[in-house]
Amino acid sequence: MKSETRVPRWLRLGIPALLVLIWLVGGTVGGPYFGRVDEVATNDQSSFLPSSADATQVNERLTDFTGAEEIPAVVVASSDALLDDAQLAALAELGTAIGELDGVGEVSPPIPADDGLAVQLFVPIDASGDVGEIVGEIRSLVQDDIPAGVEGWVTGPAGFTADLVEGFLGIDGLLLIVALAAVFVILVVVYRSPLLPILVLLTSVFALCVALLTVWWLAKAEIVVLNGQVQGILFILVIGAATDYALLYTARYREAIGSGMNRWDAAVRAWKGSVEPILASGGTVIAGLLCLLLSDLASNKALGPIASIGIAFSMLSALTFLPALLALFGRAAFWPFIPRTGAIDLPDDPAVPVRGIWPRLARFVARRARTVWIASTAVLLIGAVGVLQLNANGVPSSDLVLGASEARDGQAALAEHFPAGSGSPASIIVPEDRLADALAVLEDNPGIDSIAATAADSPTGQVSVALQDGAPVFTAAGPPGAPVPSPTVSDGDVLLSATLTEPADSLEAEQTVRDLRATFADDVPGVLVGGSTATDVDTNDTSIRDRTLIIPVILVVILLILMLLLRSVLAPVLLILSTILSFGTALGVSALVFNHVFDFPGGDPAVPLYGFVFLVALGVDYNIFLMSRVREETLQHGTRRGIARGLVATGGVITSAGLVLAATFAALGVIPILFLAQIAFIVAFGVLLDTFVVRSLLVPALAHDIGPAIWWPSKLWRRERAEHRRERVERRHD
Repeated sequence: MKSETRVPRWLRLGIPALLVLIWLVGGTVGGPYFGRVDEVATNDQSSFLPSSADATQVNERLTDFTGAEEIPAVVVASSDALLDDAQLAALAELGTAIGELDGVGEVSPPIPADDGLAVQLFVPIDASGDVGEIVGEIRSLVQDDIPAGVEGWVTGPAGFTADLVEGFLGIDGLLLIVALAAVFVILVVVYRSPLLPILVLLTSVFALCVALLTVWWLAKAEIVVLNGQVQGILFILVIGAATDYALLYTARYREAIGSGMNRWDAAVRAWKGSVEPILASGGTVIAGLLCLLLSDLASNKALGPIASIGIAFSMLSALTFLPALLALFGRAAFWPFIPRTGAIDLPDDPAVPVRGIWPRLARFVARRARTVWIASTAVLLIGAVGVLQLNANGVPSSDLVLGASEARDGQAALAEHFPAGSGSPASIIVPEDRLADALAVLEDNPGIDSIAATAADSPTGQVSVALQDGAPVFTAAGPPGAPVPSPTVSDGDVLLSATLTEPADSLEAEQTVRDLRATFADDVPGVLVGGSTATDVDTNDTSIRDRTLIIPVILVVILLILMLLLRSVLAPVLLILSTILSFGTALGVSALVFNHVFDFPGGDPAVPLYGFVFLVALGVDYNIFLMSRVREETLQHGTRRGIARGLVATGGVITSAGLVLAATFAALGVIPILFLAQIAFIVAFGVLLDTFVVRSLLVPALAHDIGPAIWWPSKLWRRERAEHRRERVERRHD
């Protein structure tokens, strides 16, 4: 076919070749950074808290008292019989060996349990080192050198951190392999072509490489905080979004090729037809993600810009790299099934029979519009009732890792023989002149088992403290008459360590921290309560505050974007309402599945927020794909015919995109982390629900039932209303 443009042949080849070369360079440079993410990533939960949180303020001052930034590990050794002298001596030697490891501070001597069946050793680990690697070395020593008849575990905050690090190990390899394999299989089935799926996947992979390169250097400069959770979401979001945008462009290109255009003109036509919906869709997702900057949690703030960078490169890749590839390959990209027609196969005469799923569905929706949207709404509302069973108020740290967890097993063994909070005490900073008052509060709280003060000149780094006759009294283990170390004082403050009677990650321990803070606020102002339990409390409270603030903001932002795109008020409002309903149903069904199928212990308060961000932003994507095409068809064929034609034109591509996005998010389930598993199910199920119910049935049926008023108050609505009046006048004259 003769070219519709006058672009010289050398430019028609040179421009695509240059674009491909640029992306190849970017991907080649960024690719190796997949293996370097751990250099800039952190999984220390306290580093994600807002600076105003008490736990953060305490954490920042710990080095003033201890002299080093450390995270504690606890080695627990237990036996079914009383530990004898030989076993105790062997455990002491084990502690000495552990203390000789790089990154390990001075290990405490074995502390026996009252029942004589267990001992524990406190192991301070340099927080600036690779905690996961150091704990792994300690666990190897424990496994090799534990005396016969004794079983040992490494637990405590460092142990749980190591388990989390191990859980995230599959992100660089397994997660990407599973996600890309799932996408490839879906694309092969949809397009029945060996080459086109590869081109689409290259679009996604190179977008991810360049995005990761950018994010890595931002994390290196400490501009953003990168952890395993954010990393996993970035990978999945870029692969899913880039593939979706690529599929939209490919559908337009296929139409142009099928109509007989040459590859350059087809690329230009497809670009003009897809640039607005892709930019609008990507802009919607970015706007929703950037609302996370309103969060007080550093991890949420980091996800906003990091994921937005990923979406930006996804759009850029779909609008430059893929068009360049298809401009070079042309029809060969679709081999062996070369497109032969670019027309929408939907006759205007309803009496003419049609073939294919989407033309038949369009006819069905047109004939039964009101019944379809009412029935769809009823089904979604029934599913949304399950939200009442949603438990997203936080889970213990021991339940964050799915499957086996040595730290969790060790915590259980620790609780059998020692105060359950051993190894993870509450860290309390008290003004020295209010020490007696603070001790009175701690001793009156039944959730506190014992109290110690940090003492630099003590062999163990601590000295026991109690209140006697209204005054603090310090005691230390040692020979009679030995001097008692004095507590370390920094800026007029003393650091106390309060061992809790309940496991540090339990709801009972969290309540103890809340009670202490409330009492201190009333009776001993100026006291700060931190530690691992306080970190959990502050994280959960901040997450609940974030979702209450951010969700309404996201809705308003997306609504404004839709109004600008569709030049309407009514249509965007209905699209937002349908997406909210879809999200409620996804969350309700997920709650039932989590409680009664997977038997999850609960959920993080951030799960609904993340699910909302992804489902609403990405769900609106598909409505944008549909309604932008409907508006385009309406300009030529009228609203109701435009709705049917838009449904037929976008049905295949949106369904394929939905399957791809659901598959990529479902791939998060291979990472044994509770938060990611829940996000994987919520988003995957929600995307499928949005694809097959909301976008295929509810939205087109509702729009068809409303008719031209769906575009109120735009010029399109006024034009159609005027045409309708003119037609009525003509019928009267006839």
